[in-house]
Amino acid sequence: METAKRKWWHDKVVYQIYPKSFYDTNGDGIGDLRGIIAKLDYLKELGIDLVWISPVYKSPFVDQGYDISDYYGIAPEFGTMEDFDELLAEAKKRGISIVMDLVINHCSDQHEWFQKALADPEGKYGDYFYFREGKDGKAPSNYRSYFGGSCWEPVPGTDKYYFHAFAKEQPDLNWENPQMRQELYDMINWWLDKGLAGFRIDAIINIKKNVEFPELEPDGPDGLAGYHLAVEQTSGVGELLEDLKHNTFEKYDAFTVGEVFNMHDGELPEFIGEDGHFSTIFDFSAHCLTEGERGWYDAPELDFKAWRKALVESQLEVQEIGFKANIIENHDEPRGVSRFLPEYARNEAGTKMLGTVSLLLRGIPFLYQGQEIGMQNCVWESPEEWDDISTKDQYKTARGAGLSRDEALRVCARMSRDNARTPMQWSGDSNAGFTTGTPWMKANPNCSEINVESQQRDAGSVLHYYQKLIALRKSEEYKEVFTYGQFAPAYGEQDHVMAFYRSMESSGAASGEGTAGKRILVAANFGQDSIELPLEYQVEKVLISNLPKNHAGERLTLAGCGVMVLECGEKAAV
Repeated sequence: METAKRKWWHDKVVYQIYPKSFYDTNGDGIGDLRGIIAKLDYLKELGIDLVWISPVYKSPFVDQGYDISDYYGIAPEFGTMEDFDELLAEAKKRGISIVMDLVINHCSDQHEWFQKALADPEGKYGDYFYFREGKDGKAPSNYRSYFGGSCWEPVPGTDKYYFHAFAKEQPDLNWENPQMRQELYDMINWWLDKGLAGFRIDAIINIKKNVEFPELEPDGPDGLAGYHLAVEQTSGVGELLEDLKHNTFEKYDAFTVGEVFNMHDGELPEFIGEDGHFSTIFDFSAHCLTEGERGWYDAPELDFKAWRKALVESQLEVQEIGFKANIIENHDEPRGVSRFLPEYARNEAGTKMLGTVSLLLRGIPFLYQGQEIGMQNCVWESPEEWDDISTKDQYKTARGAGLSRDEALRVCARMSRDNARTPMQWSGDSNAGFTTGTPWMKANPNCSEINVESQQRDAGSVLHYYQKLIALRKSEEYKEVFTYGQFAPAYGEQDHVMAFYRSMESSGAASGEGTAGKRILVAANFGQDSIELPLEYQVEKVLISNLPKNHAGERLTLAGCGVMVLECGEKAAV
């Protein structure tokens, strides 16, 4: 991987904005594009290079904008196209590039194409989607959608059904139709011509279908089979992804990050290798550890050793191939602090520790809004407080499995996507300083303790720590090793320790283009008690430490929830 071609995005730090919850400038309770413009200086100070904005296209918002009714229009809730153009220009002035969400597996049932398809399923637009006749008065096949219930929705007044892998209001687009594909490519290039740096590409693995839609072995009491099983048994998505890349992204040297689940064994080089389908894909290896067999209600608690093993194996695999995108949370996941830290570590020290590990792994670091101040899962009093379509379905599933109201509330509160969608906590004021109106979703009650305003005043805050961490990663002295350095696990036999080296040997001395050999140790103690570890290499410099009780001398002392980043020298004397 050392000799791989270098790309402009390899050393960038990305920040995801969920616009509806980021910052509201007009008091309607919904975040907007002008709110993002207003906070660009904040993002610049944090050290952000790329901003990924969740969908701002026109939409009925059945699935929070991931159901697009007009790919060329900005939803009025968020502002205007003029606002968007201003955002691009103002971001560029600050050295920040914009990445948009690209949702092209499906569109909204309100999209003009689908409305025309419903009016004439046999016509041109009917073939932009998947219409099939029912079988013996039932759906064409027994697939369960990602949001529960059948993947097939009957078309009133006919014997036909249309296919949707997600909500019934999100009909899947027929990627076997070259005319439909070309319409999408034209749209993508239109946005790239505007000056976008690239896209985060939603649910893209689903675009390849076995168009026969064969029945599958049921995996639940409803007699249906999860659609992911069909995806896993379908091959050939790579041809479609290459066609997409050649007709769009490749022409612009665009940055692309794929949301890819259900990849087949051995396919990673095709996705993110030297000439892969995408620049990068998200590393979900740790997130998969807390998924239940049948739903959130039987989701296991996180096991530290399993988490460490998943991250280490993923890092070792990918470094010979390309770069993954490292996350602890996003708009589809609960807050990382609440998910990956034990209760005793859900504090400032633990939050800094988790952030250090995530940001200094090999790969592209992605932060989600509020992560840099340590936002946590919300306290939910009742199911009626949830907005998320997936959480509502999981609550129904949990109740159906026999859980009481309180039990179902507890398990869904832990995993709900709405945990990431509560308003960004700008201050301790009412509504977290997010809006002067009534917020579309309640603010987390802990905004009085965890907010940007108070942390900006506190030099020891999580926010200031994240600024230092990002600055370290991007510094002239260390960015080479943190970007291209090899990953090697350390202290794997120690309970509660997540540690690794990032190292780069001396290279390119003759040409003057290389870097002096560096070896950095990142060591974190996820336990409650202080530990002492032998040092394999002499410590030349402490680059960052989250607690005063941490110490690196002849041995390494880490307090409970302590993390240190050390520049190492020669082998230590035995």
